Amino acid sequence: MALLSSPFQVKGLTLKNRIVMPPMCQYSVDAHDGTPTDWHFVHYVSRAIGGTGLIIVEMTDVEPDGRISNGDLGLWSDEQIAAYSRIVSEVHKYGAKIGIQIGHAGRKAEDAEVPVSSSAIAFPGSRYKTPRALTTEEVQEMVVKFAESARRAVEAGMDTIEIHGAHGYLIHQFHSPLTNKRDDQYGKDPALFGVEVIQAIKKVVPADMPLIMRVSAVEYVDGGYGLEYSTELCRRYKEAGVDIFHLSSGGEGPIGSAGRPGVHPGYQVPLARVIKQALDVPVIAVGNLDDAKLAEASLGNGDTDLVAVGRGMLRDPYWALHAIRALSPEELQPPKQYGRAF
Repeated sequence: MALLSSPFQVKGLTLKNRIVMPPMCQYSVDAHDGTPTDWHFVHYVSRAIGGTGLIIVEMTDVEPDGRISNGDLGLWSDEQIAAYSRIVSEVHKYGAKIGIQIGHAGRKAEDAEVPVSSSAIAFPGSRYKTPRALTTEEVQEMVVKFAESARRAVEAGMDTIEIHGAHGYLIHQFHSPLTNKRDDQYGKDPALFGVEVIQAIKKVVPADMPLIMRVSAVEYVDGGYGLEYSTELCRRYKEAGVDIFHLSSGGEGPIGSAGRPGVHPGYQVPLARVIKQALDVPVIAVGNLDDAKLAEASLGNGDTDLVAVGRGMLRDPYWALHAIRALSPEELQPPKQYGRAF
């Protein structure tokens, strides 16, 4: 059996294969109310039909001003739960599991009248406003908002929760020394906000539901952190209750003078390998892994436990079926409606 098509289990979550659709914003909530539309329904269900083992719904925000744009998803109201439940129910019909990425854009909330952040430091670029630093009490209230969104996700039937701590969004803004210039407890301990979010979410999800966290392992910005810093950050997050790390990079500012590795296929896999080996924890690797043989090699070499394919799945909703067919056609199980094509 090809590793890509082999099952994977962590706690109470069993996936039929090692293929993950990572969260990718669709900017398609035309009503600006944060509620999934028919576009989202078709988008996610089609990838379930296409054979994906785990689908992670795009960054879904804990409050209206936490969205990157007003066209993004949210889960700040119980009234939004039903639309997510509809997607979950249909995805499950095709043997896929589905999670949701809970987050807050912080200083990168482009449509917020006054964005908030760890400190009053604007993200570079003319379209970004200078944020207001959250008070200590507001940070604590934000922790509750993350937990409430996670509770709603559980009520919607999600199989797992992913916390967005990467790409320069709010949790990243707290744990990065570039953007956290606070003098309260959240400045003295840059990991504290993330730790409290994890602990709060663990209280509202089932005990056997794994918790995923996405982290930028390297910032690439001048003065930004590297792998040694992010490894210790992930150690704190693991101790707080994270079960799987989803490793990406960048997002906290423009690429610095040192540059970054060429964006070649698999360029971020080494980041996942470092965290996996250092912390003995399951990881999801991402980064131009849409060649099935490269995805298989990343698993076979022990670099990662799961492979996330983003842009490849935007181009091809049936990427998983095509990858399994290329690697081990005898294991392919397409939907019966499509069987004659395979």
